[in-house]
Amino acid sequence: MARKILLWLTLVLMMIALYMVFVYVPTEKEMGIVQRIFYLMVPAGWLAMLSFTIVFLGSILYLVKRVDKWDIIARSSSELGIVFTTMALIVGPIWAKPIWGVWWDWGTPRLPATLILWFIYLAYFMVRSFAAEESRGARFAAVVGIVGFVDIPIIALSNTLWQREQFQHPGALVFQGGLDPKMTLTLMVSIFAFTALYCLLLLLRVSLRNAEIEIRDLKELSD
Repeated sequence: MARKILLWLTLVLMMIALYMVFVYVPTEKEMGIVQRIFYLMVPAGWLAMLSFTIVFLGSILYLVKRVDKWDIIARSSSELGIVFTTMALIVGPIWAKPIWGVWWDWGTPRLPATLILWFIYLAYFMVRSFAAEESRGARFAAVVGIVGFVDIPIIALSNTLWQREQFQHPGALVFQGGLDPKMTLTLMVSIFAFTALYCLLLLLRVSLRNAEIEIRDLKELSD
C-alpha cells in the first residue's frame, strides 16, 4: 500500500515539475532556455549527496549492529547515488558549455569535489568485488561509506566557504534570494519530485535485494 502511494505521489510530482519547468517558469534573460537544465542538475546533485548520506548512516549502523538490513540499505542507496552523481556530472557540463564557454572548470571547488564523490562511490563497489567473503566486503565498503562522507559538506559548502569572483559556478542563489520566486518554486517542486523518485527506487531496490538473498539462501539449502 505504501509503495503504491509513493508511486502515485512520484508520478504526480514529476508531472507537475515537468509542467513548471517547461511552461510555468519564466526563461532566464541572460542564459536563455538552456538555464532550464538548472532544474534537473540541482536535484541530481542533491540526490547524490542524499544517497551518500544514507550510505553513511547505514554503514555506521551496520558496523555497530552487524545487521544485514543496514548494509542492504547502504548498498542500495550507493547504487542510486552513483546514477545521480553521474547524471549531475553529465548535465552540469551541458549547461556550462554555452554559458561559461568551457565544459569543465577545475578552479571551481564544487566540480572536482563532485567528481571525487563519484570516485568514492566507485571505490565503494570495488572493495566489495575484491573481498573474498561477502561479509568482509560489506565491512570494507562500510568503512569507505563512512570516510567518504567527508566529501559531502565540502560539496555543499564549497562555493560558500571559498567563494571568489573568478569562480564560474554560482553561489547559494536560492538561500540568498537571487532567484525569481517562480524559479525558486519550480526548483523546490523539482527537488521534491526527484526526492520522491529516490525514495521509491530505494524501496524497490531494497525489496529486490532481499529477494535475491532469499533465492540465494534457498539454492544453498537445496545443494
